[in-house]
Amino acid sequence: MTEKNMDLGGVVVATTLAFREDAGAPAGLAVDYDKFGEHVDFLMSNGCRGVGPNGSLGEYSSLTDEERRKVIQVAVEAVDGRGIVIAGVHGVGSHQARKWAEVSQEDGADGVLLLPPTLYRANDAEVIAHYQEVAKVGLPIMAYNNPFDTRVDLVPSLIAKLAEIPEVVAIKEFSGDVRRVYEIKEQCDIDIIAGADDVLFELMVNGAVGWFAGYPNAFPKEAVELYNLCAEGMWHEAKALYEQLVAVFRWDSRTEFVQAIKLSMDICGNSYGGPTRPPRGPLSAEQHAQVTADTERALAAIAARQAVLA
Repeated sequence: MTEKNMDLGGVVVATTLAFREDAGAPAGLAVDYDKFGEHVDFLMSNGCRGVGPNGSLGEYSSLTDEERRKVIQVAVEAVDGRGIVIAGVHGVGSHQARKWAEVSQEDGADGVLLLPPTLYRANDAEVIAHYQEVAKVGLPIMAYNNPFDTRVDLVPSLIAKLAEIPEVVAIKEFSGDVRRVYEIKEQCDIDIIAGADDVLFELMVNGAVGWFAGYPNAFPKEAVELYNLCAEGMWHEAKALYEQLVAVFRWDSRTEFVQAIKLSMDICGNSYGGPTRPPRGPLSAEQHAQVTADTERALAAIAARQAVLA
């Protein structure tokens, strides 16, 4: 039986996935496993707690089964014991999600990230049954509340019921309602993980203990510093850094978050972002210009801050 003692403190990055042009691959884009492995190493080398492959940001829904499995294997190899791997095992039904949890366990993942059933608006009993089935695999589960994509809202009372499942050790909160932290803590004992970058500071102030993050794909060093300042209760210093990043972080909560984060990665120049597979298309000219401006503004602020601290 899994104990609720998995250390999820730190920045676990929901990793993007690199593609390269290949006429024979789906949509003409093949997964570039070498670049993906290099990116995971880059994140770990910059102090991240771990990575979360095969999430929405990793475009799992556009991957073949073989690609999806190899992504887990490459992530585990690239982390190389320096942190944790929390694999996305989302599925339409519990039998599919359980299969991906079994695969993740076989390939060395430390835990799984699990949405309620996708493509189906499940009721509370069905949601609980979904998590109970995946829990049979025995890996720690981070439940994921994303009511925008699933149309299922894991409200605090439902989270309390999920927390009765020993394997459910954490909740990734992406509702945007920072007030929920208190209500969840009042109703059950579960680790609350910040799931939306643009409310990271507010969630940490209220008691979140970790960050399952998107924009640290582009800004890992600054993200780790921001998290550490919050964890140490250095709120004034944390707020000053957060204010430099929050404008670009807002793209993490927008429909085009994958394209935006990949573009920011390319602008920052430390790791490869590149194109997305359908159904995700390119950013509009206006969106491209705004992401570019927000990213460059953040980079300028970071450079100015570093100059002051030097």
